[in-house]
Amino acid sequence: MAAAIALGSGRPDRAEQLEQLRRQMAAVSGKVGSRWHATEPAEPADEILPPAESLLPVPESLAEALPAGLPRGTVAVLSGARSLPVGIAAAVSAAGGHVAIVGLPDFGLLAAAEMGADLSRLAMVPQPGSDPVEVAAVLMDGMDLVLLGLAGRRVPATRARAVVARARQRGCTLLIAGGDWQGAAMRMEARVRGYEITAGTAGVPVAGCGRIGGVRLSVRARRRT
Repeated sequence: MAAAIALGSGRPDRAEQLEQLRRQMAAVSGKVGSRWHATEPAEPADEILPPAESLLPVPESLAEALPAGLPRGTVAVLSGARSLPVGIAAAVSAAGGHVAIVGLPDFGLLAAAEMGADLSRLAMVPQPGSDPVEVAAVLMDGMDLVLLGLAGRRVPATRARAVVARARQRGCTLLIAGGDWQGAAMRMEARVRGYEITAGTAGVPVAGCGRIGGVRLSVRARRRT
């Protein structure tokens, strides 16, 4: 398992939480075999999140679909344009939240930085081993958002239930990319509507020249209910 964690202090016991996470991740890397195994249910939550802290901020592209923000403790499946998960991670970290990115070695850190992300609040685990779901479940203890890449795999309901319960109890939102998660509370699909090109010669856009300065997305969010 490869992990690079560089986080700022956001809570009084952040250092202790990170040290515990490192020990847990080391244990996971030693015990995970070639198959996915069930995650033990998490302990009951110590306290309920205040209403003001029950939502995560979202990028402008999601403002219409999710005007109030992204609910904490839920599991959502993302599909379509890759800029959607990058934008969500950027928005959460820019607002002071901590984000873990698991199983996405090609995640666009430069794009995230250009969207305003605080890279010191991003934890990268590009190669989580044979059981990325277990790694994501461990990271929920100290993160506000976990972005999990499944590389085309599908997590069945029997495996998903324990992780969903852990996400709810920890107040951590889990976003699934590149795969499917049975029983997900929300599904979001993003399609590219157009590009914003920087000016070319003499300040006038020229076909085939310039640099992409922005992407216009059309996002649809569907809740399970």
